[in-house]
Amino acid sequence: MLIEKDRVVSFHFKLSEKEALLENSREGEPMVYMHGHNGVITGLESALAGRKTGDSFNITLEPKDAYGIPFESSKQRILIKHLVTKGKLRAGMVVDINTVSGIRQATVIKMGRFNIDVDINHPYAGKTLSFEIDIVDVRDATCEELAHGHVHGVGGHQH
Repeated sequence: MLIEKDRVVSFHFKLSEKEALLENSREGEPMVYMHGHNGVITGLESALAGRKTGDSFNITLEPKDAYGIPFESSKQRILIKHLVTKGKLRAGMVVDINTVSGIRQATVIKMGRFNIDVDINHPYAGKTLSFEIDIVDVRDATCEELAHGHVHGVGGHQH
């Protein structure tokens, strides 16, 4: 079965920037998404289209096809009380922040006593990323998944 819109795709990946390994799904469960519903970055979804179970390939994505170009305006000072992440903070650490739109990740730039300076760009924004992909499974989405616009876990609806 080919990967196309409304198909659920499971794949393992290794993600690197230059020679540095950033993520490796092979140490756990495969990534699962519904094709054509913005479940993965644009360049990766394009590269997966038309492939099938068992395919393996490598792809390098420029920032515009991955997590975008970082915006200087995305650096902000927030009150520490808005942090979900607890414990000792250090520059470069990725933290979770409560926002009016829900929890969002940010990278710590500088800590103060009552405030913290963060960068809310995606941590991989501005990076050229290389993926090693192994497609594990491709299936039709269920009616419930199609109605909700995303994949559900084993056994049904799980949000």
